[in-house]
Amino acid sequence: MPLNVSREILQESKDIESIRNGCTRKVLGLLENLADSEEAADQEKYATFWKEFGQVLKEGVGEDFANKDRIAGLIRFASTHNDNAEQTVSLKDYVGRMKEGQDKIYYVTAETFNAAKNSPHLEIFRKKGIEVLLLSDRVDEWVAGHLTEFDGKPLHSVAKGGLDLGKLEDEAEKKEAEKAADEYKDLLDKVKKSLEDQVKDVRVTYRLTDSPSCLVADEHDVSGNLARMLKAAGQNVPSSKPILEINPHHVVVQRLKYEEARFDDWAALLFEQALLAEGGKLDDPAGFVKRINELMLAISAK
Repeated sequence: MPLNVSREILQESKDIESIRNGCTRKVLGLLENLADSEEAADQEKYATFWKEFGQVLKEGVGEDFANKDRIAGLIRFASTHNDNAEQTVSLKDYVGRMKEGQDKIYYVTAETFNAAKNSPHLEIFRKKGIEVLLLSDRVDEWVAGHLTEFDGKPLHSVAKGGLDLGKLEDEAEKKEAEKAADEYKDLLDKVKKSLEDQVKDVRVTYRLTDSPSCLVADEHDVSGNLARMLKAAGQNVPSSKPILEINPHHVVVQRLKYEEARFDDWAALLFEQALLAEGGKLDDPAGFVKRINELMLAISAK
């Protein structure tokens, strides 16, 4: 090692780099032995380690490109398989449970575990029994942005772009959605015009089974959760509007098809409740409450 020691010299030193790489490989190897062990004591040790240092380890996915795959194998997540907040599911576990014909690892991000667990975007996945990773740590957006695949399977957000179930897609459901899109075309155009300052597009979806609507980020846009995190940190967020997807089988949407007098209020309600469901904040909470009360009074008066 050089006798003339300074931070700059040490950072550029081949000896220091070799020591650093060796230590990293050694630590990762020890962690892998614990994580992959079938001994209950070792599994408990890794679970204890994960609770203390899991979020720090997640950062390694974006900071250590050379060891990204090894670090990805050590990460643990919550998922719809266990449906609790405990982060015990590895990507290897997920891949091992993938349904026949499934070619993607699905995940959803949110500010809290409950927001992720109850996201309307999960409705079709729960109906089909497809496991979804529930990401609610602040660092998870960082992980999702840098970890694009694992074991040859791409990671795919259920709240971005169009619904893509690959071979798991039900052709009958898809054709029904296409038919509904034609049937509701006038309504979609009308809702889009009413919400033109708030949404990029309005379309029919079959990802919803119980909820009337949800918000989806376009394929290459920033997700709603990441946008909120960046704003909270004082960062500039690229300007983009979400896509509003509506469930043609829901009674609210069916009512809207024949609504005239208070169409704009009902359309705004579809958007606002979808925004709240994904963890967003209303621009005008008082206006939302007033609108809800007026619509309830209007219905009760009939």
